[in-house]
Amino acid sequence: MSFDDRILSDVNVLMALVRSGTIVRASEALALSPSGVSRALTRLEERIGVRLLDRTTRSMSLTDEGRRFYERIGPLLEGIEEAAIEASGSATNIRGRLRVNVDPFFSRMVLAAPIVKFLDSHPEVQLELIMRDSVGDLVADGFDLALRFGDPPSGTLVARKLIETRVLTVASPAYLEKYGRPKHPSELSNHRCLDFYDAAHGRPYDWEFRRKKTVIPLKFKSRLLLSDVGTMIGACEAGAGVAQILQLGTRHLLDKGGLIELFPEWSDEVFALHAIFASRHQLPAKVRAFIDFCLKVIAERG
Repeated sequence: MSFDDRILSDVNVLMALVRSGTIVRASEALALSPSGVSRALTRLEERIGVRLLDRTTRSMSLTDEGRRFYERIGPLLEGIEEAAIEASGSATNIRGRLRVNVDPFFSRMVLAAPIVKFLDSHPEVQLELIMRDSVGDLVADGFDLALRFGDPPSGTLVARKLIETRVLTVASPAYLEKYGRPKHPSELSNHRCLDFYDAAHGRPYDWEFRRKKTVIPLKFKSRLLLSDVGTMIGACEAGAGVAQILQLGTRHLLDKGGLIELFPEWSDEVFALHAIFASRHQLPAKVRAFIDFCLKVIAERG
């Protein structure tokens, strides 16, 4: 297959289609007619010799061949864009749409308050923070990166560990006054414990307590299961029961006395926060800037 200048413009149309999700939105972003977008996609598919998008009147998604093509060509086009910005002598190269698949806990407890600082520092960035319970398909869903706790997904995705944070077992002063303070994790089987729903695995999180190499798993029957961390923390503060929370983003609740850590000597269990990308190629400036911002916020709030 010989190269001509039209294939580059047709590839740009494909990128716009994947990122916007519809032909209409892609046509608006590219200042083309919807029929022009469709013709460019068809021309690219005929030139390459494979179908890149499965499309119906209501939806479209990348084929396996289209996903591999997108993963290879996307970073190259972004590199061309950044090179052009740098060569133009622009004062900033941090610009454009930034779409982040973010863990609900991290979004609510860590990012929500300081995110305005990122927007003020980078006025040419259009930020989309989409809370999801799992990484999913970053490419097909049009995400630049994901921020997730726990083990990174296996496969071709690339993960960078940003921090490890302890798991704390906490209760409110009102709860402890009413039911007494347990002295050992094994005593929690006689207490009211709040279950938190692990949407990625379709069940409540397992409770365990770690001190160096010693691990104590805990089984209990809970009367309250929650899937929203804000609701769980609010219920715990109100005295509904004992909860397990991450230290990151919640230290202020302990500092002001709203929650009390029960077993600091049994809190060696940690969860890692990873930034996850679809490609090993050089990250766009907007992604690097956002990760640097997250690291700064973590240092301030951890």
